[in-house]
Amino acid sequence: MEFIAQSLPATKRVALVAHDNRKAALIEWCSRHRELLQRHRLFATGTTGTRVEEATGLEVEKLFSGPMGGDQQLGAKISQGEIDLLIFFWDPFEPMPHDPDVKALLRIAAVWNIPVACNASSADMMVQSALMEVSFDREVPDYLGYLAAR
Repeated sequence: MEFIAQSLPATKRVALVAHDNRKAALIEWCSRHRELLQRHRLFATGTTGTRVEEATGLEVEKLFSGPMGGDQQLGAKISQGEIDLLIFFWDPFEPMPHDPDVKALLRIAAVWNIPVACNASSADMMVQSALMEVSFDREVPDYLGYLAAR
């Protein structure tokens, strides 16, 4: 597989996801980083996005709720280059039914080489990075070249 450079824009498209037991933590995190987050474009699964909007006043583009396909919608947006980073407060103690959703979303984020934070500490480090508000290149798989060569 060959790789190509793709630029992440200075204004990031940030995906916000949280399992039920982690929604309060994500909302608190968004509240602490409200000033920074309002300079970026936010996407979220339905329930999470609604709760973040109501609690913080941030504008969030809401997709379906996770169980109704919202995680898959975010995965598709990542694959299409429409999400630049993923903040996914998942619950490691959540019963197994959510496990396939977690694995699928984290897998697609890894395939497309986007930054991922799974808790407040990693999300803090991510948004406080010097790269958060500047454009920078990352390597992504050259699937079009790969498919053309087949």
